[in-house]
Amino acid sequence: MARYTARMMDAATGGEGRYDFEGPDDLLRQTPVRVVRAFMEHVDRDMFPLTHVDYELNAAYKDQDRGVVTAMGSLIHDGDPPSPFLLMIAAASA
Repeated sequence: MARYTARMMDAATGGEGRYDFEGPDDLLRQTPVRVVRAFMEHVDRDMFPLTHVDYELNAAYKDQDRGVVTAMGSLIHDGDPPSPFLLMIAAASA
C-alpha cells in the first residue's frame, strides 16, 4: 500500500484540511473518479466511522505530469445541507 495526501477546502466556511491515507500502489494511474472514491472511502470508514458521509462529484481532473487529481463536489452529511468542496490528491511526500 502506498501513502497519499489529500487537501480539502470547504467553500462555504473557508476551512481546509490535510489528510493522509493509504491506497493501492497504482492509485494515481487509475481514473480521477476512482482516486476520489478511494479517498472518500477513507473519509467514510476512518474519519467518520459512526455516521455515513456521502458525496456528489461534479468534476475530476488528473494532471499526469504532476501526479495530482483535482476534484470539485459536495459532501453530503445526514440531516445537514450539502457542503461544497475542492479536493487535491497526490502521493505523500517521503
